[in-house]
Amino acid sequence: MIGRIWNTVRNRVRTSALLNRSAYRERDRDRAGGHPVSANPEDHLTAAVEWLVRAQDATPDAGVSRGYGVTWVPEFRSRGWQPSYPETTGYIIPTMYEVAARLRRPDLAARAIRMADWELDVQLESGAVQEGVIGRYASPAPAAFNTGQVLFGWIRAHQETGRSEYLAGARRAADYLLTAQGADGSFVRGRSAMSRRDCTTYYTRAAFGLCLLGKYAGERRYIDAAERNIRYAISRQLENGWFQDNCLSDPDRPLLHTIAYAIEGILGCGLLLGREEYIQAARITALAVAAQQRPDGGLSGRFASDWSPQVDWDCLTGDAQMGIVWWQLGDYLGDSGLRDRARRIGEFVMRTQNRTSNDPGLTGGVKGSFPIDGGYGRHQVLNWATKFFVDGLLLTAPAPSAPTSDPRPAKS
Repeated sequence: MIGRIWNTVRNRVRTSALLNRSAYRERDRDRAGGHPVSANPEDHLTAAVEWLVRAQDATPDAGVSRGYGVTWVPEFRSRGWQPSYPETTGYIIPTMYEVAARLRRPDLAARAIRMADWELDVQLESGAVQEGVIGRYASPAPAAFNTGQVLFGWIRAHQETGRSEYLAGARRAADYLLTAQGADGSFVRGRSAMSRRDCTTYYTRAAFGLCLLGKYAGERRYIDAAERNIRYAISRQLENGWFQDNCLSDPDRPLLHTIAYAIEGILGCGLLLGREEYIQAARITALAVAAQQRPDGGLSGRFASDWSPQVDWDCLTGDAQMGIVWWQLGDYLGDSGLRDRARRIGEFVMRTQNRTSNDPGLTGGVKGSFPIDGGYGRHQVLNWATKFFVDGLLLTAPAPSAPTSDPRPAKS
């Protein structure tokens, strides 16, 4: 009993912002409204990309660090850079290819290839992708959701390089997903121990990866399996758009992150397959969330079934994801109001980004929560939050025009 009390006290002291100058300053800056927003969104984009570069370089392999603990993080029993995360490294690959083209940086495309090769190296014999970070488990368990996420990376790597091993790896992963699916369309096997096993509605984003592979490789069985999962998720949707069984830990007050995942999967499959019923299901939820957008552009990190905000902090990953959803729906529906909401939430996330810190793990990245001591990824900068922020900027911030002539002065 005394030992447990001592461990609790010690952990609270270690994780306190008061003992860490960077965390203390960031917390106070967040509570005061955040950081300056550049007139040029490209400044925010470049800073976020450089954070992802450092996150890859911080690991002993070619994966991307899960994140950075600005204070001591109990899960990893350390402060600083965390181990590589196969799930999120997989879907960072397409982002790196996009910014390589946008910023005219072939080095970023080379990094994407290293990530894709590493994903093949750590792929399980079953074809699945493991749960959690590298090194956490002696015998890593397969995770259906993570497997679907990595499909996005292997598909894009094959598109870009034509290397057959990426498509072969994607097929092995997809075949595993077919074995993990139940008769009702949900994924009944490969449910991660890191989250509630009875809450899998947000697995639609894994189904989207399966659907994308089916279209890309001409495999109808993958598309059919993805659609079974999408129909299952829609069966869990209430009339007001709220999804049941849709959170990592608290299905009565789901995270905006998992709400956005559920929408992304349904909308992505709908747009890819031309399924109007899927698009309209996604639209219902996206508009319900839009009605809760604050004047400052942000959103609560959790919502109850009546869409009432449940916490006074933002889940920044979810904010960035909702900006992407609103932009894609706005494009499809010709709704400039949704595109405006996407720009506003993007500007809000820009305001949460610290681009001037002396702490290399903080500067340029996107935190789990705003303020930094909120309830999701407390005192951490997360690679997936940063990835979705970059994806949103690529959509909402127009690319700078290429110079029409040589800007250098002519020689006399």
